[in-house]
Amino acid sequence: MRIGELSQRTGGSARMLRYYEQQGLLGSERDGNGYRRYRPAAVERVHRIRELLDAGMTTEVIRTLLPCAQGGPGLLACSRSVQALDDQLARVEEQMAELRRKKEALARLELRSA
Repeated sequence: MRIGELSQRTGGSARMLRYYEQQGLLGSERDGNGYRRYRPAAVERVHRIRELLDAGMTTEVIRTLLPCAQGGPGLLACSRSVQALDDQLARVEEQMAELRRKKEALARLELRSA
């Protein structure tokens, strides 16, 4: 399928799909006229990429995780996936703690009349 059809089937823009290719997350073949041609499995791959991006993973991490992201939502348990999820969960916990500190600091501020 061409990029327009993949875009339609995944809800992603052609620009986004080209970016995924540049990042080594998605592959295509070229027609004789230079147009990109994607295999049917690209639809599922784009869904996995978006799922991982929504979870806060970077494209670099996603590139290493894609072999563990086959066959539907979620990840297969492999050494890469376990470590990446643990790392991401730790980062989210740190961010949540920082946001709690900021919330508490804001709550301590007094509002005074001008």
